[in-house]
Amino acid sequence: MKKQLLFSLALATAVSTQAAFLKPPVFVHAKSGFGESTYQFKYKGKGQYQVVVPLEKGAQEIVIATKDKSCQYPLREADKLKFKDPLGLNVCQDGPINVRIFKAGEYIFTFDNSDAENPTVSVVIQPKVTKRKRTPPPVSCIDWDGQPVTVDVSSVFEEGSQVRDFYSGQLAQVQDGNITMLPAKESNGLLLLEKADHQPSAFSWDNPTVYFVMIDRFNNGNPNNDHSYGRKKDGKENIGTFNGGDFAGITQRLDYIADLGVNVLWMTPIVEQIHGFVGGSPTGKFPFYGYHGYWTLDFTTIDANWGTEEELQTLIDEAHKRGIRVIFDVVVNHVGYNNLADMQTFDYGKVYTTHMPDQWTDWVPKSGLNWHSYHQHIDYLDKDAWARWWGPDWVRVGLPGYMEPGGDDLTLALAGLPDFITESKKYVDLPPILKNKKDTNAVPLENATVVDYLVKWQTDWVRKFGVDGFRSDTAKHVEYEVWSKLKSEAQKALDDWRANNPEKALDNQPFWMVGEVWDHPVFKDDYYKHGFDSLVNFEFQKQDALRTASCLAQAEEVFEEYAGSINSDPEFNALTYISSHDTKLFYGDFEDNGLQKSIAAPFLLLPGGVQIYYGDEIGRAVGPYADDPHQGTRSRMPWLEIKDEKKEVLAHWQKIGNFRKNHVAVGAGKHTKLSDAPYAFSRITEDDKVVVVFAGRPKN
Repeated sequence: MKKQLLFSLALATAVSTQAAFLKPPVFVHAKSGFGESTYQFKYKGKGQYQVVVPLEKGAQEIVIATKDKSCQYPLREADKLKFKDPLGLNVCQDGPINVRIFKAGEYIFTFDNSDAENPTVSVVIQPKVTKRKRTPPPVSCIDWDGQPVTVDVSSVFEEGSQVRDFYSGQLAQVQDGNITMLPAKESNGLLLLEKADHQPSAFSWDNPTVYFVMIDRFNNGNPNNDHSYGRKKDGKENIGTFNGGDFAGITQRLDYIADLGVNVLWMTPIVEQIHGFVGGSPTGKFPFYGYHGYWTLDFTTIDANWGTEEELQTLIDEAHKRGIRVIFDVVVNHVGYNNLADMQTFDYGKVYTTHMPDQWTDWVPKSGLNWHSYHQHIDYLDKDAWARWWGPDWVRVGLPGYMEPGGDDLTLALAGLPDFITESKKYVDLPPILKNKKDTNAVPLENATVVDYLVKWQTDWVRKFGVDGFRSDTAKHVEYEVWSKLKSEAQKALDDWRANNPEKALDNQPFWMVGEVWDHPVFKDDYYKHGFDSLVNFEFQKQDALRTASCLAQAEEVFEEYAGSINSDPEFNALTYISSHDTKLFYGDFEDNGLQKSIAAPFLLLPGGVQIYYGDEIGRAVGPYADDPHQGTRSRMPWLEIKDEKKEVLAHWQKIGNFRKNHVAVGAGKHTKLSDAPYAFSRITEDDKVVVVFAGRPKN
């Protein structure tokens, strides 16, 4: 069999001649641009140990090590580590093996210790399981013969005026009320028509394009903060661990985000998360940390895994320089779970210490157990020990001395998370855990309720950094009055920041608040009377995304409905998505780059606001998830994959995204269908007008 070259290795230092004598446990340490991970070999029988290591294309550092030594081997210039060939680990020294990976994938490392004096290692790429590709269902659509198309635009553009196709840059003159143009080859049959002398519209919350970033999974700009508070990788797929993304990484990619036509950046919560893990997935298959940001420990401090206040300030300032507003994700419904690391650090709860390691966060499940099994070491009956946590004045949770969760939306413990008693009018002191936390910025407030504290903690970030808006998590699980108070106080905080930082203020746009009310469609209800400018629209992804991606003409009914309701009411808006961290990825259903390209037009041309989930613009694939599919929607941003077909998808999204950004009429204008074949419509506001033309699906 022809041997496939997968690695090239270069050693710059001299090596000793000490024999290896590697004894289990043995580990592989792999370091790349996104961070460093450690994987432990597992015994497979007959003296052999194996581990699967995911390696990205490009430069890597590999160390094969026991707990106290690393091993390398002398290589002549002509020597290479080749496909399947075992290589002797007969020389040890400190330092990594420099490796260049030519094909990204999962690699099986086999450590053979059957001859203890002559251990070997071999590497083979793990073959991918071929999945049967799903095919989108057929959708009827108008046909296009590839020739120029003529459209009556007399109701939009004046006779004799010059009109430009934003997509291709072509110019044409309106003659007899018509425009005739040939759509660009790469446009999917689109013409994006505007006045030739059009100047970009000013920003408006009626036409936001929001880019939603899960901080930990987007880009690692500072590897030094990857293991804050003693957090660890799991040595496997790192489904539920912190993966390294941070503020510095987002700052590095702001030009990329701006090039999409994005004018609003939404990040997952920035505040300090619980330090330890809980069990991940229903069967506890992985350790699950608060990498996503929704399991707060301290609302007044930034989680060190994401960076410092200085790095956050830089991120916000640089975003604002690019005309990108920044909205924070806020949680006022719940706090994070109890966990071993925090129990030991902050002295709450009680464990049976005879079964625990010195550092409780080092606990790992033994054979026959899973990551939920740490609960069996916890004494859940000691009332005094649990009173030292958040305390019964602050949360309801199923612990002795605490109020039991209820059965309605406002009093249930969502996913078992401790539920803030936001309806309470009782004045409270700081929760015990924060009294016992030396680095908190929380201070006692006079005559303050739970809600008073929560609102102050959230709005202090606005007053300090000039945050432009909030995305409010789990909105239906909190009373209306709380949201009204939060919005009012946030506006005051933004006004204060603008007064203190006039040179940084973008404009006088109001503080903006969008709420997540689970499964909410495009419908105006009482949330809009209690602080919310917009609500997340769950309807489009489920009902319309696939059909409209298959044929833009199929979007007319949706366009007409959304524009008719949203744009006819200045106090009503909706934020629509095609992918999210709590539902699914649009790309995940069919893994079709062509479909991911074609969804851009019906999605980005929607009336109201749109929310791009990081990677939608290239077709980010579902990641590993064990038996918890939500984790698969939070895969790393695959920067190295943006080439070839993915790059073409991105370019298409950039064109349409910037057309939307430049025209407030796209999101806020009156919608009128102009013709069926080609399918064409206009969007018009008092100061802006556009026409969009879809020639149809090319004939075979």
